[in-house]
Amino acid sequence: MQSTPWVLALLGVVLAGPVPAVLARAGWLRRTPLSTMLLWQGVALAAVLSALGAGLSLATTHGWSTPSALALVVTAVVAVRLAIAGHRVGTSLRSLRRHHREQLDLVTRRRGRLAVLETEQPLAYCVPSLRTSRVVVSQGALDRLAPDELDAVLAHERAHLRARHDLVLEAFSVLHRAFPRWVSSASALREVRMLVEVLADRVAARDAGAQPLARALVGLAGAPSPSAGLAATGSASELADRIDLLGASPRPVQAVLVSLVAVGLVVLPTAFVVAPWLAGLT
Repeated sequence: MQSTPWVLALLGVVLAGPVPAVLARAGWLRRTPLSTMLLWQGVALAAVLSALGAGLSLATTHGWSTPSALALVVTAVVAVRLAIAGHRVGTSLRSLRRHHREQLDLVTRRRGRLAVLETEQPLAYCVPSLRTSRVVVSQGALDRLAPDELDAVLAHERAHLRARHDLVLEAFSVLHRAFPRWVSSASALREVRMLVEVLADRVAARDAGAQPLARALVGLAGAPSPSAGLAATGSASELADRIDLLGASPRPVQAVLVSLVAVGLVVLPTAFVVAPWLAGLT
């Protein structure tokens, strides 16, 4: 199909710009955080597939020509920028976390599986790693939080580690670093950061109770979050939204529909790229 490259190019532009901007303002999607996370991942993957597929389709359907050569150059630039950003983000994050863990081992004391910082400032966060993850709390948090509140915070941090939310954030950080000005990557990264917190809140509320978690979030409000870790705290507006979402009722229909849209977004550009080749074979 001669129109395939242009359809893919248009799809890539729409998925990279307007769609993330609209999704970031749709607060109701946070009530189904898992399916909405899949939706954000689907949008990002479909945008990349569309951008790469547009150039490859133009080259294969139009043969060797100046437009085809330019399309291949653009495709190569997109791929190279993603590869470089992935390497830089991954390398810097792992180095930062390794250094932070080494510092923690020097200045913290062990309390079971916890690393306790001797500071009166209330802190609670985790430092992800494949084998040497850390859950960190301060003495100030231990003094301020009731036992059930502490259990809720620890359940929140352990949920981050089990689900490897750091890898999800890393993927969107790569997109933001590769294309900071051309696409709505900042909106996507902010919303995905919120969604991983909502997902961890859901697990903590289920395991330790919604009320203890809400009280703990209020008690930790304003606590800083190290760049090497994932913390339960956030801005006042984010915490208010998260506490409100703790009482949200399940929305199974919305979850299914959003998940179907996420899958469809990935299938669509793939079908546009594969269909002309299949037609040529037949």
